[in-house]
Amino acid sequence: MTTIQNNPKLATGLVLLRVFIGWHFLYEGIVKVYNPDWTSFGYLASAQGPFKSVFGALTSEAVLPWVDTLNWLALVFVGITLILGVFEKAGAVAGMVLLALYYLAHPSFPGLEQLNAEGSYWLVNKNLIEMVACYVLFLQPTGGCFGLQRVLNASKTKTEKS
Repeated sequence: MTTIQNNPKLATGLVLLRVFIGWHFLYEGIVKVYNPDWTSFGYLASAQGPFKSVFGALTSEAVLPWVDTLNWLALVFVGITLILGVFEKAGAVAGMVLLALYYLAHPSFPGLEQLNAEGSYWLVNKNLIEMVACYVLFLQPTGGCFGLQRVLNASKTKTEKS
């Protein structure tokens, strides 16, 4: 079995995947933080599919500020963990949950009009693809190859030797 320890090309590919997905999440979170007019209302209110009523309920005045804050916090958390390569399993799980929610709010099911979509999809869209990529990162964390986890492990090893 090939592992990232004995395959530098695989390690490089997974590190790049981790950092690029992390960048995507961090960018999306930061844009929301610094845009005072941003709200998830439009996305939630236009939800489709079997969970339309669940996402519609999240648009109430009492709940929406919490949903908005949790959304950008989770985006920033995922982005930081994946870019830095620390707590990346937790970041990958949080990313999968967010992407599953985004997918379920606007599923690319046959027969549903594709709102807010960049093209035509049939079952599989970019949220689902990125969710599977986060699953791969969960299965094979790379922070020990390149990331803050490697630095922390080196410091720990150095301390134990002294």
